[in-house]
Amino acid sequence: MIQLNNLSYTFEKGGGVSNIEMSMQDDEFAFLIGPTGSGKTTLLRLIYMDLLPQVGNVIIGEYDSDGIKQKQIAFMRRKVGMVFQDYHLLEDRNLFENIALPLHVIGCSKDEIVDRVKDSLDEVGLGGKESHYPGELSGGEQQRACVARAMIKEPDVILADEPTGNLDPVTSFELIKFFEEINREGTAILMASHNYNLIKGRGHRIIEIRNGSIRKS
Repeated sequence: MIQLNNLSYTFEKGGGVSNIEMSMQDDEFAFLIGPTGSGKTTLLRLIYMDLLPQVGNVIIGEYDSDGIKQKQIAFMRRKVGMVFQDYHLLEDRNLFENIALPLHVIGCSKDEIVDRVKDSLDEVGLGGKESHYPGELSGGEQQRACVARAMIKEPDVILADEPTGNLDPVTSFELIKFFEEINREGTAILMASHNYNLIKGRGHRIIEIRNGSIRKS
């Protein structure tokens, strides 16, 4: 599913990742753990091809970052859902419109969009709130909305960048259990976190990153 080969990216002002070698299977759940500033977000952006590596390459299924065209990146992202810490929901659009946006981008019909958005919101426990705006939802509900938006494309893998960072401990635990349910249905999950206590003992692989490098276990 994911293969990173000798991956390096350095920002002009410093920071980034270096010499990353990593792979994930197509049904795996893995945690990317490390302190703030360790390179977790950079690594996820490289996997999502929001950044392209300066050295090495990223392979997602049949897509290789080495020489990839922008149109191919758009097709690759149909297979990859992204969940952000700060939600990235559009405040001037209601919940239905936010969740439907990826389907408009890939050209789904109106009827298909209605059916898939309804099913997706029901799946994350937000059925009946289609007309609510982000500001009318709790933090946990907004994060579930982000998961629904990531799942709406029926991706092969979800990348979650500190999705519990703005949530209380109980809501954080519930979100992780929800990700585990998604994983059991066949979607790979790579979740970044700096909170080791939240994820330890759950039986999933833990990938530790520090100062831009993955620590060998």
